Amino acid sequence: MNQGRLRPSENRTIVAKPLTRAAFAPFGDIIEKDGAQNFAINDGNCVRYHDLASVDVTGPAARPLINIFAAQACALPLELKMVERHPLGSQAFMPLSRNPFLVIVCHDTPLGPAPPQAFVTAPGQGINLKRNVWHGVLTPLYEAADFVVVDRGGDGDNLEEHVFAQPFRVDLP
Repeated sequence: MNQGRLRPSENRTIVAKPLTRAAFAPFGDIIEKDGAQNFAINDGNCVRYHDLASVDVTGPAARPLINIFAAQACALPLELKMVERHPLGSQAFMPLSRNPFLVIVCHDTPLGPAPPQAFVTAPGQGINLKRNVWHGVLTPLYEAADFVVVDRGGDGDNLEEHVFAQPFRVDLP
């Protein structure tokens, strides 16, 4: 896996691949029922899918936040100009529909983000980005979508942005 910086002549097209636990493990957790520990609760009327992601927050007065984000759909191919990261906390996204969304992530290098990778979620999959992972913005495919988002609240600056010198083109196979 290329985790270094791109030379200007290198390919700047990223083809999104299916989101799998193995491929996404360096960046965070997949949030889904498939394969999750589960047990009956509420007198057998509900199944709890337990401990699906590691919420990680650090810093003064840190606390987890639960939000709903309403995101507009992206047009493909997508021109990826920037990525961001959150140094003080993880960030989880769980769609409120079964529509797929695009997940763009980058390894970190001493010079900033490595070349991006892109994944497409399966119906019902969410993600939890590890603290400090470079990632693209929330990108629903095909139509606008709402997401439950769990991230960090509290004191401190929890957002860094990186603008690429040249944009990347992200598309589906």
